[in-house]
Amino acid sequence: MSGPLAELEARFRRLHGIEGALAVLTWDQAVWMPSGGAPARGLQIATLRRLAHDILTSPELGEWLEEAAASPVDDPWRRANLREMRRLRTLAVAVDPALVEAAAEATTRAELVWRRAREDSDFALLRPHLEEVVGLERERARQLGAALGLAPYDALLGTYQPGLSDRDLEPLFAPLADRLPDLVDDLLARQQPPRRPRGPFPRAAQKALAERLMRRLGFDFAHGRLDESTHPFCGGTPTDIRITTRYDEADATTGLMAVLHETGHALYEAGLPRDWLDQPVGAARGMAVHESQSLLVEMQVCRSRPFLAFLSGELERAFGPDPALATDNLVRLYNHVARGFIRVDADELTYPLHVILRWRLERALIEGGLEPAELPAAWNEGMRELLGVTPPDDRRGVLQDIHWPVGLFGYFPCYTVGALLAAQLFRAVRAALPDLPRALAAGEFGDLLGWLREKVHGQGSRPEFAELVREASGAPLSCDAFFAHLAERYDVALGSPAA
Repeated sequence: MSGPLAELEARFRRLHGIEGALAVLTWDQAVWMPSGGAPARGLQIATLRRLAHDILTSPELGEWLEEAAASPVDDPWRRANLREMRRLRTLAVAVDPALVEAAAEATTRAELVWRRAREDSDFALLRPHLEEVVGLERERARQLGAALGLAPYDALLGTYQPGLSDRDLEPLFAPLADRLPDLVDDLLARQQPPRRPRGPFPRAAQKALAERLMRRLGFDFAHGRLDESTHPFCGGTPTDIRITTRYDEADATTGLMAVLHETGHALYEAGLPRDWLDQPVGAARGMAVHESQSLLVEMQVCRSRPFLAFLSGELERAFGPDPALATDNLVRLYNHVARGFIRVDADELTYPLHVILRWRLERALIEGGLEPAELPAAWNEGMRELLGVTPPDDRRGVLQDIHWPVGLFGYFPCYTVGALLAAQLFRAVRAALPDLPRALAAGEFGDLLGWLREKVHGQGSRPEFAELVREASGAPLSCDAFFAHLAERYDVALGSPAA
């Protein structure tokens, strides 16, 4: 192959190499890098990001894209690859470079101040920095929207999940906000409290169990590893996947479920189409889809009774007999529902309400209907409305998340869209694999992983978001499967149909 298409693929192959180096460098920064390496690492990352930006914004790239658009492309993967190339190019050139630089500097300052402000529970300390970031993000959203033909907030949503708009979120989030508080009330009135397993749980034994379960799920340690960090995450590249977690020797249950969650992300990356890994079409189809894979593994599979029956035996083999490790208690423990202040500690019934609050507030911030100075009061009012609790301080309220200080506006909805998609995909896989409950109880995941490889992982970014949802699950995205999942797992009344 020659001509503009070959030139484009060669240029994006180079971009892929740069992004892979960035992924490993940022993982190392969070896991192994000594503190004294920070200045040099900052220069390394900034240099590579500039090189990546220069590739996307180069005049010849634009010329090749125009030439390629003028010639028909028969291969559906190459057509989709061109579409993704154009999208990435448009995003790169849409925003004034001076604004990009100003935002990078402002978010770096705001993140440092946010850490102090959260520690001191002092929103006033962060406020002027957040005002600067919000002002810059409003302008970035305006410029992106103008280039993409989208409303400003939709333009930000699309940077994390292409094809997702606020118009899509309204009919998904309204039923959740309307019905979940009553479902929580119902469950809180009758759920049995779980017993906590007795420690200590040695770190080495926890890691050995985590790695054994990762292998069961299909994780390939020839192309990945498990390490420790302050906050669990999945990084690296599709052929060099880096998972991190943290261990608590007094409680093995939370760290283990974090590993399983991140393994869901890792399996998606490992299953991306090998023939297209160095091209945009070979990448994951957005952050909501990525969240659907981690939540399908964690929430749909690993918190289910069949899997917990298997896990009970694995826990007792690792740590010895304990009535708290029996299946019935693990079901209560891993599916316990409680109102709380902190999003990352929330269960699957209350978590969407935390996300809906943030979606409402960040949308208002970008659209200009809310100013940063008004955030603490608006936050507390929203918590009372949606969750029935009022944070006692800013640290457990408006200051708990890093997203807004670092400019991640439009990211929060991906968490709950991912949860809805996970439920919908799991409904489809259960219909396709009627023997799945028995397989999970035996710790057998091959058929499940094979289905996901075919329907989601191996599709990369070839289909658009809505197309992927329909092709994989058999229906457009809705709340129906999620509510049905809650009714089955928690035995809660569904009430009126989802809107």
